[in-house]
Amino acid sequence: MTAASVDALVVTALPNILYLTNFGGSAAIVVIDRERIRFITDSRYVAAVTAMQHAAHACPGLEIVTVGGSYDATLADVLLQGSVQGGACLVGFEAAHLTVSRYDWLTATLSAAKWTGTLLPTQDLIEKPRVIKDAYELAMLREGGRRLSAVAREVFGLVRAGRREQEIAADIDWQIRRAGFSRPAFETIVASGPNSALPHARPGERTLGEGDLVVLDFGGVYESYCVDLTRTVVVGRASDRARDVHQAVLTAQREAIARVGPGVSRFDIDGAARAALARVGFGEAFGHGTGHGLGIEIHEDPRVVQRKAGVDVRDEAVEVGMVFTIEPGAYFPGWGGVRIEDDVVVTGQGGELLTSVPTDLLVV
Repeated sequence: MTAASVDALVVTALPNILYLTNFGGSAAIVVIDRERIRFITDSRYVAAVTAMQHAAHACPGLEIVTVGGSYDATLADVLLQGSVQGGACLVGFEAAHLTVSRYDWLTATLSAAKWTGTLLPTQDLIEKPRVIKDAYELAMLREGGRRLSAVAREVFGLVRAGRREQEIAADIDWQIRRAGFSRPAFETIVASGPNSALPHARPGERTLGEGDLVVLDFGGVYESYCVDLTRTVVVGRASDRARDVHQAVLTAQREAIARVGPGVSRFDIDGAARAALARVGFGEAFGHGTGHGLGIEIHEDPRVVQRKAGVDVRDEAVEVGMVFTIEPGAYFPGWGGVRIEDDVVVTGQGGELLTSVPTDLLVV
């Protein structure tokens, strides 16, 4: 906050509120200054927040402010009371998470009340420290990776000819909850046959048949932290083409994982996967990034992607404590596709896999 030249910060993004306070509810605003942490929430959560302050991972010193009327009206009251001691102040807000209409209402309301402060947009003040996981976070992600790997080994037995994609996805979701996750981290992907050429296909009514490639992409939230895994299997009998594409993607993933280490550019990690696929003529079949950060959100920094001139200019090197996926793929419309994904943490020695599931092409 000092570096951003703000005296106080209004936090409206729920993942950031969870990171700061361990509150996992659906509605809250936090106002932080050098002296106080004011936690704005409604009557549904007051008792839970009070109890939360005595939990193992408490955020000490929270001052609970109960919403009266609306969240934004209560926030305006808090700011009018003075976010810091002594008159005029600069109050930062999360520019990426406050809508234009809310900002306009807030500034008009504060102006009408003769507020002497100033609202300033900020970027990534909380997202930046979230990128480097501490020991507790890594412990949760490691345990989540272990549990998701166990789920994967159960999932393979669910895939067989004659079953619909939706049926398999529902069974996977049940296995995720059964393994101790609070919920799936995203909508489970089961994409068979030509659908497997769609990187974010949604499971539908299609029935699996002989020779189908099936992309299985699923994840879970364990103690607020997301883990993610993808494997591609084949039903009945694998064609030579399926084996060739799978081997190419597997090689790309292995080369990208081998490139992971502190100080290595995230673009170079992506480039390792991309170059491996290009060597066998599949470069054009890989359109998405090689990986995304994992944490409280399923997609966060760092983004392991291909550099775009004038756009990807920040946070190029990965650092110890960063956690992200490595998930190259190759997709051929009308035929099918392959994706293989694991979760990696950057250590002083390189990249440590958090997920451990066989990567060879499995025929089911």
